[in-house]
Amino acid sequence: MWTVIYIAPTARIADRIKHKLMEEGFLVQTRPVNLSKQQFEILVPSGELEEVQEVLNSILHP
Repeated sequence: MWTVIYIAPTARIADRIKHKLMEEGFLVQTRPVNLSKQQFEILVPSGELEEVQEVLNSILHP
């Protein structure tokens, strides 16, 4: 089961976050929310949610 942890406003931001989370050893998927708005959901396995949220916070708020 995958859980959305963040909605990125652009593909570039989604790719940057995905890459950084994967460097930390997490499984990550991205998918478009709405093609007309170019937003992307970042998803992780539900079991990793708490760990990923801590790392995501450090990425978004360095």
